[in-house]
Amino acid sequence: VQLQASGGGLVQAGDSLILSCAASGGTFSMHAMAWFRQAPGKEREFVATINWYGGSTYYADSVKGRFTISRDNAKKLVYLQLNSLKPEDTAVYYCAAGDTRWRIVGLTTTTQVVYWGKGTLVTVSS
Repeated sequence: VQLQASGGGLVQAGDSLILSCAASGGTFSMHAMAWFRQAPGKEREFVATINWYGGSTYYADSVKGRFTISRDNAKKLVYLQLNSLKPEDTAVYYCAAGDTRWRIVGLTTTTQVVYWGKGTLVTVSS
């Protein structure tokens, strides 16, 4: 599965963005998907995950209530809606597909990832 994220940009605090991740090849619907992010000088961290059919989602505490993950298996797309953005949300955001054994529960760690997309930069100014 190849993944390509898009939708990043420069926004002000309080603004919203929608990130998209397009998949090609493989069997997209067999994978739970997730978004991770990496801020400058920091380790990559989990943001949100969605299971294979979209019936279960889970979020990092830092984004809960502000971000929403969703997917469209027919279009092979996964989205991340970012609302009420804060400067501390500034990072490169990566979409990721999990090993198929995690497809029901989702994935929250980088060790569960089998495919990474290239990141998209989100910069939030204060």
